[in-house]
Formats: sequence, structure tokens, C-alpha cells
Amino acid sequence: MNTRAKRGHYNGLYEAVLSLENLEECIDFFEDLCTMTELSAMEQRFQVAKALHEGKIYNEILAETGASSATISRVNRTLQYGKGGYELVFSRLEESSE
Repeated sequence: MNTRAKRGHYNGLYEAVLSLENLEECIDFFEDLCTMTELSAMEQRFQVAKALHEGKIYNEILAETGASSATISRVNRTLQYGKGGYELVFSRLEESSE
């Protein structure tokens, strides 16, 4: 079990996300929870991760997303050395689109 889940610090937030039933509810919840700047940053990081996952190079990603090279590099490190969350999501999204 994840250490954070054991400690219980984050359970409420993640359980709230898991309780959402559709895309519209998810959008509404995150718009209430986050500022527009925070949402934009998260959406941009996800776009960057998806582009890196697809094998795109930094210049393409920069042009498509407007993300800084520092952001692209940080996301790339997360893809390489993180907990595998992005890969799990990309795999599930690919499965659901088949």
C-alpha cells in the first residue's frame, strides 16, 4: 500500500475524485478546487506527458503546448523515475479508445 494512503493525509481528496461519476462532474470539481492558473498548469503538464509518451521531441512539445523547457524536463523525469501514474492512465485511455 502507498505510504501516503497509509498515513491518511490525502485520502479525502483522492476519495472525492474517485467518487466523481463523469467528465462533467470532474471538470466542475476541479474548477471549484483549483484556481484557473493551477488547472492550466496541470493540464499543460498532462499535455506534455502525453506528447513525451507519444515520442515527440522537445521542440514539437514546446510548439504544441507552450510549456517551458524546464517544465518539459520535469515531466520527462517524472515519466522516467516517477510512480508510473502517467503510464497507467495512458494505458487505460488507450484501452478505452479501442
